[in-house]
Amino acid sequence: MDVSLRKRDQLLDKALELFHAEGFHATGIDRIIAAAGVAKMTLYKHFRSKDELILAVLRRYDEKFRNYLMQQVELRTHEPSQQLIALFDVLDDWLDQDGFYGCLMINACAEFSNKQMPAHVVASEHKRLLLLYIQEIAEAAKASDPPVLAQQLGLLMDGAIVAAQVCGQRRAARITHEIAQLLIHQSRSHPSEQVLEPTQSSGSDMPWPD
Repeated sequence: MDVSLRKRDQLLDKALELFHAEGFHATGIDRIIAAAGVAKMTLYKHFRSKDELILAVLRRYDEKFRNYLMQQVELRTHEPSQQLIALFDVLDDWLDQDGFYGCLMINACAEFSNKQMPAHVVASEHKRLLLLYIQEIAEAAKASDPPVLAQQLGLLMDGAIVAAQVCGQRRAARITHEIAQLLIHQSRSHPSEQVLEPTQSSGSDMPWPD
């Protein structure tokens, strides 16, 4: 690999790591340069500003995360309805990793809250592409309404990510796994069969982190 491209990759990888762990606004250019072991001139050769670096990092994260998710799902099963469930198995593994700092895209939306800001736009596109991927699996699984099911499962996944990050509830994906199974079953049933009976209380609250 060209030395210049290798330096660019070093910068992106280190910036991604720091932005994820410490935040976008809290991480300065000098911190990134020192951690990546490159000169400031090298950074500005590839990125005209910190904002441009942030966008490049978000696009890199988008590519890495979606490729990871798709590969892990396909490694588990090739059956579409089971792939929908596998999404939550992959999520469960991810939430349980050391150094979990949440979804970088959700974090970006929190720090760049104006929907017109470039970072927010990139993050929103990431979520749209994830929903499209889920919808494609739902279509292959013969769901009655793939776009609706994709929205439902996407909301469950984001909810689990936030619960794990904010509350330390690392089992969040396992809890949403059970809800996802119900939604997937309903979406593949005949409309006349989609009648849910009231459930009995278990007498215990949902587990909450210590």
